[in-house]
Amino acid sequence: MASTDDDDPIIEEIDVYLAKSLADKLYLFQYPVRPSTMTYDDVNHLMAKIKPKQQRVELEMAINAMSPNYCRSKGEQIALNVDGTTFDETNTYSVKMMDKQTFSSIQATTNTSRYAAAVFRKGELHITPLTGILQMRPSFSYLDKADNKTREREAANEGGDSSQDEAEEDVKAVTVRFARPESEQARQRRIHSYEFLQKKQAEEPWVHLHYHGVKDSRSEHERQYLFCQSVDASENSELVKTPKEYLAMLMPPLAEEKIVKPVGPSNVLSMAQLRTLPLGEQVKTLMKNVKMMPFANLMGLLASGTDSTAVLRCIQQVALLVQGNWVVKSDVLYPKNTCSPHSGVPAEVLCRGRDFVMWRFTLERSVMRKEIASTIKLPPEDVKEFLEHVAIPRINRGWEFLLPTDGEFIKKHPDVAHRQHMLWLGIQSKLEKVFNFSKEDFMPKNAPQPEPVNVTGEERLKMAQERAHENISSLQKDLDTKRAGSSVHIKQEPVSDKDDEPMDTTSPPSSSIPNGSVNGYPSTTSPNFDHTNGNTPSPELQDFVTKTFRKHFVLTLNELKRLFNLHLASMPAGWSVFQSVSDHVLQDAMLLCRCKQIMVPFPAQTTAAADEQKVFGLWETGEDFDKHRRLLYELFTKNYRIRRNMIQARLAQDFEDVPKTDVDRVLKECCISHAGMWYLKGTIQS
Repeated sequence: MASTDDDDPIIEEIDVYLAKSLADKLYLFQYPVRPSTMTYDDVNHLMAKIKPKQQRVELEMAINAMSPNYCRSKGEQIALNVDGTTFDETNTYSVKMMDKQTFSSIQATTNTSRYAAAVFRKGELHITPLTGILQMRPSFSYLDKADNKTREREAANEGGDSSQDEAEEDVKAVTVRFARPESEQARQRRIHSYEFLQKKQAEEPWVHLHYHGVKDSRSEHERQYLFCQSVDASENSELVKTPKEYLAMLMPPLAEEKIVKPVGPSNVLSMAQLRTLPLGEQVKTLMKNVKMMPFANLMGLLASGTDSTAVLRCIQQVALLVQGNWVVKSDVLYPKNTCSPHSGVPAEVLCRGRDFVMWRFTLERSVMRKEIASTIKLPPEDVKEFLEHVAIPRINRGWEFLLPTDGEFIKKHPDVAHRQHMLWLGIQSKLEKVFNFSKEDFMPKNAPQPEPVNVTGEERLKMAQERAHENISSLQKDLDTKRAGSSVHIKQEPVSDKDDEPMDTTSPPSSSIPNGSVNGYPSTTSPNFDHTNGNTPSPELQDFVTKTFRKHFVLTLNELKRLFNLHLASMPAGWSVFQSVSDHVLQDAMLLCRCKQIMVPFPAQTTAAADEQKVFGLWETGEDFDKHRRLLYELFTKNYRIRRNMIQARLAQDFEDVPKTDVDRVLKECCISHAGMWYLKGTIQS
């Protein structure tokens, strides 16, 4: 049997030399957009420059305008778009024709330790390590210059009236802001941002080079450095390695990467580790990772025997109910002082946009991404992320809610569903102010309409006769009651001081809370009072109004209803004291709590709703400072915005020695400042 040496005989031995003369200067240029048979050796190179640290190279090469393949009209048009009609030294094309093109480099690889250029001569192989491998591609920066020229021309055409517009601008207040110290996390985001990297790249200066052709004598001289300059045996030691060691050097074994397991269940959940956490943390971690799930699925992921009531209490802290399913809250996904990983938008803005997406899904099954983006005005990457949390794209149907409506949960837990509905009403009120829309703008256009009821003429006549008979019977009963006289005691309602108040007692507008509902949400009649009969509001409602005005001092009717809805949503399950509260009942409660309406003269062109124009202030608290507030309210019955010096002068006129602290206090309690003027809370118009 033949030996292994005979099967693989050595044909020739070649000496290998390592040349180091060009080790830190040798680059390999590749031209991926041009066949290898069409080289640029004979093309005239006009300019060459390099940024050594970034390994960026630019070459400027001439274009043969006399070639039969060159379109002269196109070349002249490109030059006209880039440089215009004027002649200048900074023109890109001096001959009014595109006669050159620029090539810019990109790195083919960042690690060139395994690449080298080899030259074989006289039985010797000389190897020089490569510094970089660059791919040269055509640069179209001249198109950017043409776009800038177009913008400049358009700005010049539209800039005729700019000076006049600037002269007519009103004086605006300047807000001075002081930058807070940059955190380490913010600094890391900044240095990895695209803008920062572009700035760092622009800081390195270009080094201009001289190009020498392939056949130039200087090029021939430089090519000699590709050979090892010294072949002395004392300097070039032999490779004294065994075959196995040499193979190990050529093909080193892959180092095993140590996989650090997460301490807590963050990206990959370990159920064993998860169940060691408190129940609240378990629910929060699950919802943060899953984003949305039905309540039954959540109970299945928790340990057996977990109390569902406790889970319900925990889930409402970190999630909101959408179509019977629980969706994680926006502030849990985007905590305070963080920003979007896609666009860098602050967390506060992200939460508002995502809340709008979730609110839309409380109204309908599908939404259109274009409508969402046009309303919240956030980058497309963030809008897509919001939708991917709760929906899936459908052909010709937009984004459809991911899970079916969980009617079983709503039927089983009506108190939780009612509380979540109240909470969504409060969120809706905030969103309407932020994004300037009304709920009717997004009502489904294809909502099912009730079927028409056909009633014949005979049936109508019969129903009218029955109603007339009932009315006659009712009148007869009232007459009998009056004749009885002595057996019935008519209870006279206590006369309140309502007539002395500047109160609007007209019927509430269509946007107000109707009787028997809270912001349009139907509910059962409250057992504590019947508002349709004009009874006094309950003590619980008066207590809420008193505490609220003690905290805010001045509120619009719309803001009071919003706070009231939030208060309802935060009440324990099954609590139904505050059902069926109308606008009139809230106003009566304010009067009983020693509040009065402030007749603020809003401008005629105001866009404020009727509920926002009804402003109420705390009139009496029992302290001596009440007279300062009442004087302030009187000033705001003459103008809806006042300067501070007028308020301070009037206080000094009516009350001697009014310290600055008292002026600051009354303004802080009742007003808000904007552009040098003071407004009552809730009355500032955008």
